[in-house]
This record gives sequence, C-alpha cells and structure tokens, in this order.
Amino acid sequence: MPLLINPAKTIPATRAALVALTGLLAACTVGPDYALPQLPVPAQWNGQDSTVTPARLSVAVPALSRWWLALDDETLNRLIDVARAQNLDLAAAKAKIREARATYRQVGGALLPTLDGTGSANRSRSNGSVGSNFQAGFDASWELDLFGGKQRRVEAAAYSLDAAEEDLRDTMLTLIGDIASNYVSARGFRARIALARRTAASQRETEALTRTMFRAGSTSGADMANAAGQASSTEANIPTLEVSYAQAVHRLSVLTGQPPAALTSLIENNAPIPTPVKPVPAGVPADILLTRPDVRSAERQLAQYTALIGEAEAARYPSISLTGSISTSGSSIGDLAKGSSIGWLIGPSVSVPIFNGGQLAAAVDIAVAQRDQFEAAFRSTVLTALEDVENAIVTLAQERLRYRSLSEAANAYRDAAQLARTLYQAGSSSFLDVLDAERSLYSAEDSLLQSQVAIASGYVTLNKALGGGWDGVKEVSNSATSASTALRN
Repeated sequence: MPLLINPAKTIPATRAALVALTGLLAACTVGPDYALPQLPVPAQWNGQDSTVTPARLSVAVPALSRWWLALDDETLNRLIDVARAQNLDLAAAKAKIREARATYRQVGGALLPTLDGTGSANRSRSNGSVGSNFQAGFDASWELDLFGGKQRRVEAAAYSLDAAEEDLRDTMLTLIGDIASNYVSARGFRARIALARRTAASQRETEALTRTMFRAGSTSGADMANAAGQASSTEANIPTLEVSYAQAVHRLSVLTGQPPAALTSLIENNAPIPTPVKPVPAGVPADILLTRPDVRSAERQLAQYTALIGEAEAARYPSISLTGSISTSGSSIGDLAKGSSIGWLIGPSVSVPIFNGGQLAAAVDIAVAQRDQFEAAFRSTVLTALEDVENAIVTLAQERLRYRSLSEAANAYRDAAQLARTLYQAGSSSFLDVLDAERSLYSAEDSLLQSQVAIASGYVTLNKALGGGWDGVKEVSNSATSASTALRN
C-alpha cells in the first residue's frame, strides 16, 4: 500500500468493491507497481543526513491541528471559521474533489459488463393494408481486462482522487495561514497607528511647552520650530499606516468570501497583537512527508502517473471482448414472447494490434517520461518543504532574540526621554537632547511593535511550513454554507 495514504481513512463500499474486483486480475497486470521513492532527509533539523525508510513513516507525528488557538484571539478564531465555510478557493477545491470522485466511479464502471435494452414499435400501410411491427432486445458486452490496463486506469483515478483531497488540505492550510498573517498585520498596524498618535500628542505638548518658554524668553524660536516639525513628522506616518491597515482588512474580507470593507467595523478596535505563548512542536524532518499536504499531493500524483504507464503498456497487447444479444419481433406485443420470434447471438471478439506506426510504443515512452517528471517534482517539493521549515525555525528564533533587545532599548529610551524633558524644563539641558530622546523613543517603540508582529507572523509561517492546520475531512457537497452571521454575534 502506498505509504502516504492515511490507514485510518474509510474507503466507501463501492470503492472497496471495485478494488476487490480489479484485484482478481492482478497477476496479469502489466506495468510497474508503485513504490514510494526513498528520500535523503535530515534526521533532525540542521542535523546529519539519513535515508528515510518506509518504517520511519509509520511513527506518530506532531499534533499541529488548530494551532491558531494558541494565539488566544477569539476574533481570529471566528474569522477562520467563516473562511472555512465561505472562501471561494476552498469552494473550487471541493468541486475538484467531487469531479475526481465522479471520475473514479466512471473509470471503475468500465470494469463491469454493459447491458443495453432496445425497443421499437411502428405502424405502416402498404397496398391498402395496415400493419404493425414490434421489436425488443438486449445487447451485452464485456471487455476482459486480461493485462490490467483498465485496472491501472482505476488505480490512477484513485490516486488522482487522493491528490485532489490533499490539494483541498493544502488550500485550507494556505487559507488559514493567510487569515492569521493578515490579521496579525492588521492588529500590528492598529497598534502602530495608536503609538504614532500618542507620540504625536506628546510631541505637541512639548511644542506647547517650548512656545510658552519662548514667550518667556527662555528658549529660541529654533527650538519651537524643531518641536513643531518633529510632531508633524510623526503625524505624517499615520496616513501610510492607515493605508496598510486598510489593505490588510480588505484582504481578510476577501479571504472570508465577503466584500473588501465587510470587516472594517470588526477589527477597528485596538485589541492587542496576538502573541504565541507555546512552542511549536517541530518534530523531525521526516514528519513533513505526512503533515505537508503539498508533499502528499505530489506523492499521489507520482503514484497516479506510475499507474498510467501500465495502462499504456496494456494497450500494446491483444484485447478480448465478450458480446451477446437477444432480440424478438412480432406484429403484436404478445408475439414478442413466442419462442419462434426470439433470436440470440453470443461470442467473443479479439483485437490484436499489428501495425500502428509505433504509436503504442511511443505512448508508453510518454507515460514513463511523465512519471519521471512527477518524481522530480515530488523530490523538489520535499526539498522546498524542508527549506521552508528550516527558514521558519531560524527566523522565529532570531526574532525572539531581537525582541528582547528591542524591549530593553525601548525601556532605556523611555527613561532617557523622561529625564531629558525634566532637565530641559529645569534649564539643565538643551532642547536638542529632548528632540533626540523623543525621536529615539518613538523609533524604539515602533520597532518593538513590528518585532511583536514578526514573532506572531513567524509563528504562523512555521506552522504553515510544518503542515499544520487541518484536522479532518471536510464536507465537499455543493451546498453553500454561510457563516457570516457568526461575525455579528
């Protein structure tokens, strides 16, 4: 059994019956049987290389589902619930699963015999006499899958269905990550806007103090102008931050399947930036073969195109069909049941490819080349997944160190700004010291907020890189479910 199929996944009864039927002719099936390629994957993050064997993939993997709950933000949770119900990319991915399921049933039906019924009735007039004629019959046919071409086609359709399901999981993973990232950004911009306004208000107070001192003759006009200029510079940052905030909110609205301005009132409050408090269970590199849906999808596509080689190979061998028909005719409906009016025909037919200009051999070569392309794509997807996790681990760890340093700097600049202003009011320091201290404090506090956003975003990125976010099979029916009322309750 392919390694990346979830052994706990329930197989529908009709699908199980088709698998059992195709297994009856397995001994005659041509083409390669699929096996997951062994992959050189590090034994640990930033560790030594080792080759992953199939047994390694059976161990437990880190629990990464619903990781966003660790951010402890009820609004974020509600946004994700709405997006899971209304996002249009998810709707398209669900439709692809329905298509893949229908294709699987269609292909599986080709393994079974076909039976068609026919009937006709007509009335004619000839030489003044009127007559009736009734005909009925059945036609049956069954193409034996002696070399497993149809079985390989069913096998490929099953793998394609698995890939479509993994694509839905990948779409869900990306969606949840985008919702969380944009929500964190929106909260960050709101916090930075509030900081800019507080700082500008404080700087306007300093400007007023300087103007009073100027009128008293204890400071220069240059100091008053510098104070006004610094306050205006801080205020000039606010419109830019407002634009970025609006863009983040608009993106969130669209991700939840709503018009761009739908969530403006929901997020315009000054709620805190979400802060992760629990470490991410990174596990070991081999776990991404089970947790990353894009890796699982690439593996299923490799299995699909491996099976199609067998279908192309089987087309080079003879095919045998069993056909039969029963027909009856009469001048009245009652005559149809008379034995003398019933005829039948039954017998096998054989088709042997003799000369086709090398087309069938070329078809096999095409199938092999396509399989090789998907194997390369699978290996590339695994390497990219490893790179994503390594980058996310380093980025998050270093940003936490940066945040601690920025926090210490902000505390120091806060004390310096308060002291500089006190000394200036007492006439013991110049106004340039006040300007420099206030400018440094604003810069440090703004950088601290950006670092807080970067930590939360890094947490989101790491969970996405590890494949977290999916905790079960979603309903893929075409009925639309609206959850927008959840945002208003």
